[in-house]
Amino acid sequence: MKFLMPHSVPSSSSLVSIIFIAVLTLASISIANKFPYIMQHDRSHVAKALAPKYPEVGLPSPKGPTILDPNLKAELVFRGLRYPTSMAFLGPNDIVVTEKDAGTVRRVVNGTELQHALLNVSVATYAHRGMLGIAVAPLTTATSSTNHGNRNTTTYVFLYYTQAQTHTGDDVTEGKQPLGNRLYRYELINNNKLVNPKMLLDLPATPGAIGDGGKVIVGPDNNVYVTIGDVGINGHSTKAQNIQNGSEPDGTSGILRVNQDGQPVVPGILGNKYPLDLYYSYGMWNSFGLAFDPVTRILWDTENGLIFGDEINLVDPGFNSGYNKIDGIWLRGYNIDQAEKHVAPLHPNDLVDFGGKGKYHPPQFTWFRSVAPTGIIFLNSNKMGNLYENDMFVADAINGNIYHFKLNLQRTGLLLPSGPLADGVANSSDPLNQIIFGKGFGGITDLKVSPYDGYLYVLTFDETQGTLYRVVPVNK
Repeated sequence: MKFLMPHSVPSSSSLVSIIFIAVLTLASISIANKFPYIMQHDRSHVAKALAPKYPEVGLPSPKGPTILDPNLKAELVFRGLRYPTSMAFLGPNDIVVTEKDAGTVRRVVNGTELQHALLNVSVATYAHRGMLGIAVAPLTTATSSTNHGNRNTTTYVFLYYTQAQTHTGDDVTEGKQPLGNRLYRYELINNNKLVNPKMLLDLPATPGAIGDGGKVIVGPDNNVYVTIGDVGINGHSTKAQNIQNGSEPDGTSGILRVNQDGQPVVPGILGNKYPLDLYYSYGMWNSFGLAFDPVTRILWDTENGLIFGDEINLVDPGFNSGYNKIDGIWLRGYNIDQAEKHVAPLHPNDLVDFGGKGKYHPPQFTWFRSVAPTGIIFLNSNKMGNLYENDMFVADAINGNIYHFKLNLQRTGLLLPSGPLADGVANSSDPLNQIIFGKGFGGITDLKVSPYDGYLYVLTFDETQGTLYRVVPVNK
């Protein structure tokens, strides 16, 4: 993940090129003073991680998290997870969590972590690689073409992870390249084990170790949606990265969609040739957040810019987010101290549109200075009061903030406060306090609303003290 970038110590033989990277991404030498940590480009190196592994992730407040609405509080559910990345719900007070560098799926029931993991697989762990995403298909929506379209009584759990060749971390300890970024479907049996893995997608995990995406959700159409980034700094040069003379898309830089058996949904949005037929949207550097609006059933995402230009987007089918020509509303190709002056036109003429099937629009909200947006969710309940019902919440990994947004009547844009953020652009000098709902969490990797109790849940990132919170009324 953009913010999951460990320190490494390269050997003298592997000092081929060292570059400085942004909080969520690697970048050019020109931003070295702003982002003082490094990544080795030599793919044959053996990296040795130093503690802390992920210093760019925000630290929690010593006083604990604060919800700015005095009627609400952040309630501790569980603390003790190891670099958790995503969560999903199996039942009331029953949460499954992925642990990035352990390759495990942990289960927290009634505030207690079960002794045995539901699953432990071998994952590559360098930089953004690892166990990254999880989604659960409710029994009422789990259908299978192999079951002749009948309802399936098996609980499907979808996992996205960077699969290692031999054992967890072998890309770090032995320099082995991962097998791929893979989406699997597992079955939950006996309510305590994930079995019968079926690989649904086998996506690139090289040449770089960043920009792997990994968020997974099951949409209201029962299809599975997953994010994947560019997998490296300019790691792939295809039409999906808006390279007009590039090769055909290869499954990177987009939101991909398959049914629960891993088949493309037909007809394809951009075309019907594999893997172009997988793309729901394209032109993204990386993304750690997906959510469908429960009112309109339209998809939204959060995206991380390469150095600058983090985004919140409404994602219609065929949406082109503009990478690698545009991050946020700003043109790429300028030094960081000049980039903010170069705003992209509303209708760029140098983007790939796949014969008019792809459509670009600027983000609904963007930050110039990186905040590393991660989880995005709509509060489809009134458990936090009618004031927040169906509103959007977005988390970040750098500041440990949760942002709150109301939507316009058509629910196609955000109702923003008057002042510097009214145009949907947080320039480098703009304060963010008008949109902050909660703060002091430390790096947040996921937000979810429980379908069982209707509360907002928050997942934070730490080596051994990753934490689950629930936002509830103070009088609960």
